[in-house]
Amino acid sequence: MIRFEDVSVTYEGVEGPTVRGVDLAVPEGELVLLVGPSGVGKSTLLGTVSGLVPHFTGGTLRGRVTVAGRDTRTHKPRELADVVGTVGQDPLSHFVTDTVEDELAYGMESLGLAPDVMRRRVEETLDLLGLAELRDRPIATLSGGQQQRVAIGSVLTPHPEVLVLDEPTSALDPAAAEEVLAVLQRLVHDLGTTVLMAEHRLERVVQYADQVLLLPAPGEPPVLGDPAALMARSPVYPPVVGLGRLAGWTPLPLTVRDARRKAGALRERLAAAGPREETPAVPRPEEGRPTSGWARLRGRTKADAPGAAAAQVSSLAVRRGRVEALRRVDLTVRAGETVALMGRNGAGKSTLLSTLVGLLEPAAGSVRVGGVAPHRTGPRELIRHVGLVPQEPRDLLYADTVAAECAAADQDAGADPGTCRALVTELLPGIADDTHPRDLSEGQRLTLALAIVLTARPPLLLLDEPTRGLDYAAKARLVVLLRALAADGHAIVLATHDVELAAELAHRVAILADGEIVADGPTPDIVLSSPSFAPQTTKILAPQKWLTVTEVRTALAAGAEDGIA
Repeated sequence: MIRFEDVSVTYEGVEGPTVRGVDLAVPEGELVLLVGPSGVGKSTLLGTVSGLVPHFTGGTLRGRVTVAGRDTRTHKPRELADVVGTVGQDPLSHFVTDTVEDELAYGMESLGLAPDVMRRRVEETLDLLGLAELRDRPIATLSGGQQQRVAIGSVLTPHPEVLVLDEPTSALDPAAAEEVLAVLQRLVHDLGTTVLMAEHRLERVVQYADQVLLLPAPGEPPVLGDPAALMARSPVYPPVVGLGRLAGWTPLPLTVRDARRKAGALRERLAAAGPREETPAVPRPEEGRPTSGWARLRGRTKADAPGAAAAQVSSLAVRRGRVEALRRVDLTVRAGETVALMGRNGAGKSTLLSTLVGLLEPAAGSVRVGGVAPHRTGPRELIRHVGLVPQEPRDLLYADTVAAECAAADQDAGADPGTCRALVTELLPGIADDTHPRDLSEGQRLTLALAIVLTARPPLLLLDEPTRGLDYAAKARLVVLLRALAADGHAIVLATHDVELAAELAHRVAILADGEIVADGPTPDIVLSSPSFAPQTTKILAPQKWLTVTEVRTALAAGAEDGIA
């Protein structure tokens, strides 16, 4: 179905090919998962299949890519549209109509399908992806996860032979991600659709893959093979694989079910080593991290006193048009505390963050951040109290280069020159000063936006889906940085569907449903009892109360020192 013949792609101004030596075939009716660290060329390789590379991105494509017999060098994306359906990392750039139902029908209209066929397929897709209640909604009013489901649905309705998906579950809650992946699996198994997918959240998708295409490092030839075999050598891997590597399980399990069957001896070792710590450790900023950017930040802005309220929300209600997005919300966030907001797509998480930063006005109740009402406070004053990294990082990016963005951030925040640039280097090394932000991957743009906000070092930091597009190494660096901020007295609120991040980082979890907080408490109390929000390590080692592979590794090491494990 898809054939790569000695393919390489080189972009202007970049030293060496972004991808090289790709020589392999993807059979019809298989789901192939692209795996590798950020920046190895996964999106570029996907683009060669859809024709976006090189017809829209520029660059030089050597070799040949054929899809259903069509050479993508000589067929532009519109000439492949009846064969290939593509969803990129940014759903907003995908949309061409205003409402959900119109968007689902647009691709079929372009192909000239009969009206009765279009109507039937729209209805099928609305049901498959849980979009029926949103059919008449303007796309601009949807949450990020809802928009992502619409984008996926819009490429399903034309029934393409090949689906090319870049981070398709990155903005979805766990239940919605499972629904989308179940639909993709059904298309593969029942209709023979070929799916080529890149995804950083491997804990969600690796068990669905027929094969894994591993891109181990920039410019290195990819390897296509059995998922379990390649996970044993991959530089990026999900917690279930990390636990299997730690315990020495062979073959490595890819599902929670298979891991539980192997975990008996590990549970015994952990029981002998003693119970887990009851709260996440918050290291001092000096411990185990680079200090170049941090040294510039520390001491320049005073955080709130430990335990002081950084944000107080009382009986909050917020309306977005005709929709009551939040109601009866009470939340207090204290200095040094990290709170994870979780819940299904459209539950109100982003709305709550937007209200805390003054972008939305309360319809009822009150919001206080650093003693001020955000919606009544000017930007120059508000930046001293709160900063938001939005779900769409491009909303913060206006300059033509990374260096210009960082220079502007330093000036706006009154920081020492180079502060922002040092933070970018720590979080995601390898981004050149003269790179245009639009040429960055989704994860790299997010990193740049985070560095811009952190340059002002606000006492309250808000992050909306902060790990979207980040690989595991970048996420680990983010966790270290956020822990250091919390240890220094900053309050952090993050809206996330990443249950592994919440388990690793958050002191508290608040779960929203239909605009209300339905649970709020210490992270272990919330996630250990939830089938939807429990991390993989918890599910594998239950009934023991472990949250992360890091906790397990630490306990085993301590037990070994004591001669127990």
